[in-house]
Amino acid sequence: MRPHRVALWALLAYLGLLAAVALWPQPVDRPVAGLLRSTLRWLHHSGVPGWVDYGFLESAANVLLFIPLGVLVTWLAGRGFWWLGTAAGLLTSCAIEAAQFLFLPARYPTAADVLANTLGALLGTLLAALLGRRRS
Repeated sequence: MRPHRVALWALLAYLGLLAAVALWPQPVDRPVAGLLRSTLRWLHHSGVPGWVDYGFLESAANVLLFIPLGVLVTWLAGRGFWWLGTAAGLLTSCAIEAAQFLFLPARYPTAADVLANTLGALLGTLLAALLGRRRS
């Protein structure tokens, strides 16, 4: 299978998983909230700084979740359109937050999520550009 076709199928699969996570009616971490709280308490007791809290982990997860979008869109768009990976992250994140605001009362859309998601897409874009340079 050609590399672009693989990237396209990977992008479609990723977008399906992203939609499932982002548009789930309840916060996706609700089933493990107690475990997450107790793990954070244990980590803090073990010396991890207090600023590593739920908000930090949620933001870090949002960044990590959008890195593949930046990589795949940049790979598909090509070198001349490297910025599309970041733009796709911004637009996708805005669409998700708007859908959560309009249709999912149990979800909490925030500008901070848009920022973290866009940062993840930017990191993915930079990673794809760096890997593309190394290949050539």
